[in-house]
Amino acid sequence: MKILRLTAFSVGIFLSAPALAQHVAVVKFPELQKRLARPTDTTYVVNFWATWCAPCVKELPGFEQLRAANSSKKVKVLLVSMDYASQLDKKVKPFVKQRGLKSEVLLLNEPDPNTWMDKLDAKWSGALPFTLIVNNKSQQRVTFEQELSPAELTAALQKFPK
Repeated sequence: MKILRLTAFSVGIFLSAPALAQHVAVVKFPELQKRLARPTDTTYVVNFWATWCAPCVKELPGFEQLRAANSSKKVKVLLVSMDYASQLDKKVKPFVKQRGLKSEVLLLNEPDPNTWMDKLDAKWSGALPFTLIVNNKSQQRVTFEQELSPAELTAALQKFPK
């Protein structure tokens, strides 16, 4: 009987595991823009990346380290996938699960970057990876159109309130 209970418990845990997997929200630019414009003292570290971008994939662990190191501070890491929305179930969700990403992951469902990119940053050419660090209360904002090492990312964040 104990074996049966343990097996039933194990099966229940196994079947509920997908529910614990990281959720990837699909958003439009106005929703992202609204989140980033909140009048809060939270510092947002927003990384625009894609599953097909090798430098993006290489730097993702640095964002995860930053998230973990600042989990008790007013720092929020957002990973914004630039993959096509049609790739959500085939590529993005499996990628997020395989990499064990714990940061909040969004998929930006905007097929034409020319309609929103300048609103985010007029100097952004569209190249990936692209990182924005912003704190609205202190009116600080910095962008990087390059791959960032964990040390570069930590150094950039040190200039912001936590």
